[in-house]
Amino acid sequence: MFRNRIPNLCARQALRRQTCDVAYVTQSRTLVRLSSRANQTQLRLLQTTTSFEPLRPPSPASLGKPRAAREFKRTRKWGRRLLIFSAVFGTVYLIDRKAFASGIGRSVHTFGTGLFVALDYKLNFRAEPLLGGTIEDLHRRSAERLFELLRANGGLYLKIGQAIAMQSAVLPPEFQKMFARMFDDAPQDEWADVEKVIRKDFGGRGVEEVFGVSFTGEEGKGLMERRARASASVAQVHWARLPDGREVAIKLQKPEIAKQVGWDLWAFKVVMRVYTWWFDLPLYSIVPFITERLMLETDFESEARNSEVMRNLVNSEPSLKGRVYVPKIYPEFTTKRVLVTEWIEGVRLWDKGATGGRWLGGTGNGSPGVHGAQLQFSRADLEAARRELRVNPMKEKLKPERETWKGRNGKGGLGLSSKEVMTTMVDLFSAQIFKWGVVHCDPHPGNIFIRRLPSGRPELVLIDHGLYVYMSPKFRHQYALFWKSLMTFDNKTISEITEQWGIKAPDLFASATLMRPYDGGDQTTRGHIINLGSEENKRKTQAQRHFEAQQRMKQGIREILADEDKWPQELIFIGRNMRIVQGNNQFMGSPINRVKIMGNWASRSLFQDPNLPWRERMTNAWRHLLFKSVLFATDVAFYTFKVRQWLGWGGGMEDEVEARMRDMAKDFGVELQHEVFEG
Repeated sequence: MFRNRIPNLCARQALRRQTCDVAYVTQSRTLVRLSSRANQTQLRLLQTTTSFEPLRPPSPASLGKPRAAREFKRTRKWGRRLLIFSAVFGTVYLIDRKAFASGIGRSVHTFGTGLFVALDYKLNFRAEPLLGGTIEDLHRRSAERLFELLRANGGLYLKIGQAIAMQSAVLPPEFQKMFARMFDDAPQDEWADVEKVIRKDFGGRGVEEVFGVSFTGEEGKGLMERRARASASVAQVHWARLPDGREVAIKLQKPEIAKQVGWDLWAFKVVMRVYTWWFDLPLYSIVPFITERLMLETDFESEARNSEVMRNLVNSEPSLKGRVYVPKIYPEFTTKRVLVTEWIEGVRLWDKGATGGRWLGGTGNGSPGVHGAQLQFSRADLEAARRELRVNPMKEKLKPERETWKGRNGKGGLGLSSKEVMTTMVDLFSAQIFKWGVVHCDPHPGNIFIRRLPSGRPELVLIDHGLYVYMSPKFRHQYALFWKSLMTFDNKTISEITEQWGIKAPDLFASATLMRPYDGGDQTTRGHIINLGSEENKRKTQAQRHFEAQQRMKQGIREILADEDKWPQELIFIGRNMRIVQGNNQFMGSPINRVKIMGNWASRSLFQDPNLPWRERMTNAWRHLLFKSVLFATDVAFYTFKVRQWLGWGGGMEDEVEARMRDMAKDFGVELQHEVFEG
C-alpha cells in the first residue's frame, strides 16, 4: 500500500511543475506582445505629430574657418630623392657592368677597403693598439681584408696580388700566409665569352674558320678543346691541333680584362699615392713603372715580341743552345688578346718526383717534343678524339696523354739530376741579367717545363714571356760590377755604385741583392737602425720591441729608396727574378752553388761586353782570372754545407743562407719564409 502511494506522489509533483512552466511561458509571451504594441503606438504618434523637413547641407558659416590639408612635403621630397638616386645608381650600375665590366664598382670597393685598412693602421700601429689586441692581430685582419679584395675583384687584381705574394717574404708573416694562396688557379670563363674575343680580334670570323678546326670531328679539319687546360688571372689556355698537324696552345685573354685594366691600374695608383702620403714611405715613385709593366703583360703582341727576342738570344748563346728551349710563336694567329704558340709536353719544375724518377722510356729516347720535334698523333688518337666530341661536348679532352715514359705503373720519371736542372736554370737567368740585359721577371715553377734529351740531359723550356725588363747597357754594366764587388768585398766600388743609384744603405742593399747577409761592409746603417744591445732596449716589453722592429723595417725602406729620382726601377723586377730563382734552388734541395755561378757570369760579362773599349775588356779579363780564386772559396763553403746535408747535420747552402737572412731580417721586424715561393 505504501509502495503504491510513493509513485502517485511523484507523478502529482511533476504535473504541478509542468503546469507552472506553461504558465510562465504564457505570461512572458503576453508581456512581449504588450511591449510590441506600445512601441507601435509611440511610432504612430511620432509620425503624426512631427512635420516633414527636407535634408539641407550646412551653411559655410556654421562649419567654421577651413583648414588646409596636410601635404607631407618632407616625405615627398625624400621620396623624390630616393627615386632619383635609385634611377641614377641603377643607370650607373648598368653602364659600369656593360661598358666597363664593373670597373667603377671594383674601384669603389678598392678605395673603401684601402681606406679602412689605412685607418686601422693609423690608429692601431703602436706598441699598445687603441682598439686592443696586438700588432699581429692588426696584420692578420688587414691581410684578410686585402686578400678578399683581390680575390673578389679578380682579373688584374689577382696579377697584382701575385706580384705582392712574390715579394711577401719581406712582409709580416700574417701577410705571407694569406698571400701564399694567390697562386691558386683562377676560374675559367665560359666558352661563349672567350669565343667573342676571337670574333672581335679576327674581324667577325669564328673559331672554326680562324683555326680550321671542327667541333664535330669533320674529316680534314683540326681539333680544339673548348675547356681550358689552364686558367690564370688574365687569360686561359686551350689545346688545339691545326689541320697541318701542328699542336698549339691558344692563349685567350678574358674578355673583361680590356675593359677593367684602365680602372684597375688607376685605382692602384690612387691607393699607393694615398699610402705614400699617409705613411711617409717613398712608394709611389715606383708605381708608374710597375703599372707600365703590368699593362704590357696584357698585350699579347708584346709578349710575342719578348718571346722571339729570348728565343734568338738563347739560340745565339753556345753555352745555352740545346739546353734551353723557347716555344715557337705563330704570328699569323696572334693579336693583342690572342697568342698562339707551340704546345709543350713536359714536367713542371715543382714536380720533383717526375723530374728525378727512374727513366722508363727506353735507351736513346727523349721526351716528346724535344728540340721542337712534331708531336705524334695517330689515327687511333683521332678516332678517340671524335668519340670524345660526341660523348662530352664542351668538356672534351682530345689531347692524347703522352706518358709512356712513366711505365705501366705510372711511377717512372725523367731520370734527371737536380744539379743539372738547376745549373741550366741559373745559367739562363744569369745570362739574361749580366750578358743580354733582357730579363724574364716571372720565372716561378709554373712557367718552367723540364724535358729529357736523348742524351739523358735536361732541356729547360721557358714559357709566359709577358713580364720583361730591358736593362740599359750602362745599368747592366753597373749591376755586373756591383755583383762582382760583393764577392770580392770591394766596399769602395759598392759605395760608389749605390751612391749613383741614390741608395744610402749600401750594406742593407748588398744583403738584399745576395739574398744572404753581407759581411764585408762596415754595417753602419744596420748598426744605426737596430742598436739592439742597449740596456734601454732590454728593459722594454715584447710588444714595444716588436713595434720598434716594425719601425726599423720602415726606416730601412726609406734608406734604400732614399733618392727616388736616381733609384733604378728595374731593380724591383730583377730582385724578384733572383729571389724566385733562389727559392727554386732551395726547393730542389740546394744542389748547386748559385752565388758562384751568378758571380762567374757577372765577371765574364765585364770582359765579353762588346760595348766596352778593348783596353778595359783586357783589364777585366785579367781580373776575371784573379776572381776565379775567390770563387774557389765559395766552393769550399758550398761543399762543406753539402757534406753536412749528406750526414744529416743540417740543410744545404741555400738553407743556411736563408737561416742567416732570417736572423738578420728579424732585426728589422721581418720574418722571411721561403715557403712563399714553393709552387
